[in-house]
Amino acid sequence: MSVMWELPDFDGHEAVHFFHDVDTGLSAIVALHSTHLGPGAGGTRFWHYENRETAVTDALRLSRGMSFKNAMAGLPLGGGKAVILADRNRTKSPEMLAAFGRMIDSLAGQYVTAEDVGMTAADMVELTKQTQYVSGLPVTSQGEAGGDPGPFTAMGVYLGVKAAVKHKLGRADLEDVHVAIQGVGSVGGGLARLLAKDGAKLSIADINKGHAASLASEIGAHVVGLDDVMRIEADVFSPNALGAILDKVSIAHLNVPIVAGGANNQLATPEDGQRIFDRDILFAPDYVINSGGIISVGLEYLGDGDVDEVNSRVAKIPERLTEIWQESASRSLPSAEVADNMARALIGRG
Repeated sequence: MSVMWELPDFDGHEAVHFFHDVDTGLSAIVALHSTHLGPGAGGTRFWHYENRETAVTDALRLSRGMSFKNAMAGLPLGGGKAVILADRNRTKSPEMLAAFGRMIDSLAGQYVTAEDVGMTAADMVELTKQTQYVSGLPVTSQGEAGGDPGPFTAMGVYLGVKAAVKHKLGRADLEDVHVAIQGVGSVGGGLARLLAKDGAKLSIADINKGHAASLASEIGAHVVGLDDVMRIEADVFSPNALGAILDKVSIAHLNVPIVAGGANNQLATPEDGQRIFDRDILFAPDYVINSGGIISVGLEYLGDGDVDEVNSRVAKIPERLTEIWQESASRSLPSAEVADNMARALIGRG
């Protein structure tokens, strides 16, 4: 593997920790991008990577995204991310989670974890047996901040899609607005249900074809192939699966005026933000539109508010996006670049 700071996605990261536990076979990486605003906060991803360098790249990109996301959400938290290198069978055991919890605890609060792909609320509870630096735990009383962050992320993306449609298309409603959704898991599925209630026309695609078909039957959506969802003519393309799906080839084939979705790190390279801008496609920077979940998790960990406060902050996502789009237009800069500049200034790297 290349020297860490020579990797393309190394961005002045404060620390990158590599962990291995012989007894359980656990291999994990915790990347801390910035602790300028507070402890590095971001979920743990449990995923099978083809090689270690791919895992490191994911940790670097995701942790940087969390720095920017937490800063733009107005949270006193820095950016961190953990990835557990799962085997091909995604083998996970209580002993492995215990070892991972001890590893988090050894960082003495520099990193606070929560759910991400491949991890559950039950896994977070297991981690609390070893460390206090965990959030996204089940709520114990009505009105508390916390619990599953997915619905808050979905709500933020929904509000962001509405803001994008209003900004780009001049539409205050979503009746018959065609949205193509890639990935209908916790976030994408929640988004689809919210859009369906507003009368939007939905085309959905998911790697789990049975799940996609079931959701389509429930809400009256149309199922399309994974290779088709990014190319069909629609008003909005909403990526809600894994990242790096917007590149030179896929952007050239987009047939929409808006890209707005909840997936992290949607742009494969920084240059792809310029490519979208050059095609006059309105882009919602992912770490702004998908910040609803970390707002919930962050306020839970900080003990700073209840579910009403979470909803109040999530409701401000359209305002932040509109500010970015207005500056993008006035300065003729890609919205991704404008958002990055704002976030870097907030973490002391402007």
